[in-house]
Amino acid sequence: MAGELITTDGQIEWRGLLLGERSPYAGRVLTGWDDLPALDDGTALRAQQPGAWPGQLLARTRVLTWDAQLIPETPDDDAHWPQYLAALRAVTGIRQDEQPLIVQLAGVRRLMMARITARQIPADQQYTWGYPKLGLEWTCSDPRRYDVTEQAATTALPSGEAGLSWGNPETASGLSWGNPEAAGGLSWGAPGSTGDITAANQGDADSHPIIEIRGPVTNPRISVPGTDLLLEYAITLAATDTLTVDTWAGTVTLAGQDRLGTATARSIPEGAFVLPAEDVTTISFRSADAAPTAASCTVRWRNAYW
Repeated sequence: MAGELITTDGQIEWRGLLLGERSPYAGRVLTGWDDLPALDDGTALRAQQPGAWPGQLLARTRVLTWDAQLIPETPDDDAHWPQYLAALRAVTGIRQDEQPLIVQLAGVRRLMMARITARQIPADQQYTWGYPKLGLEWTCSDPRRYDVTEQAATTALPSGEAGLSWGNPETASGLSWGNPEAAGGLSWGAPGSTGDITAANQGDADSHPIIEIRGPVTNPRISVPGTDLLLEYAITLAATDTLTVDTWAGTVTLAGQDRLGTATARSIPEGAFVLPAEDVTTISFRSADAAPTAASCTVRWRNAYW
């Protein structure tokens, strides 16, 4: 599980290696973590007037730099510093895919997806003595920071309640009013499904959920009532099928195959479907089926922070 190596403030977990406090890699400064990422500012100057028209602010990638020094934890570890250095090199090579980067500061643990974009280990005199200086840079295509724990909620398609059992008219059995001594009362039947999910994003940045739709279902539809947020797909899913919508990546896949082309004309771009910051969102699951099926919809998300 991501972050399981971290036990205290000032620690970083990267690809299974613990950095920072209580490790041989003594951190000096982490830059960019609590800063706002660089912004694209769409503000335009007013023509022949003072001031400007406020434009949209869009966050760019977040770049994190970490300066440290390799310091063996005990004098007996001095002979092992080449092994520590080799372990660091092994997890800071060039990779195309992003990996989880977890940082804990001030009692708060957050996760970002990142890639190593720079590594500096100068071969100076400290290097030959076994105390090399270290410099790492991570670039995160998604500039938001997230809770490590993912949240999830699942719903079925809407279905009514079973209601009361009125007994058998031919035998005049009537209603069973329960046992007064046991306070059993009437049996109103099993509750139905509303087809709705409640998702709370407690962070200060909008969060993009992942939506998983399991069949059997025809033309599944995901929407936020009272808004224009709607995702609808002209597709029929079997009971063994799962359609996955990644709203941050903007992808729609079924068994690893692209199904983005099944989006209907009413459907908004997947990237526009977000859970607003510091808000609770109701998400509705519907379909074109004449009667409720055994289909389900799961929404996964993390609280997001700048």
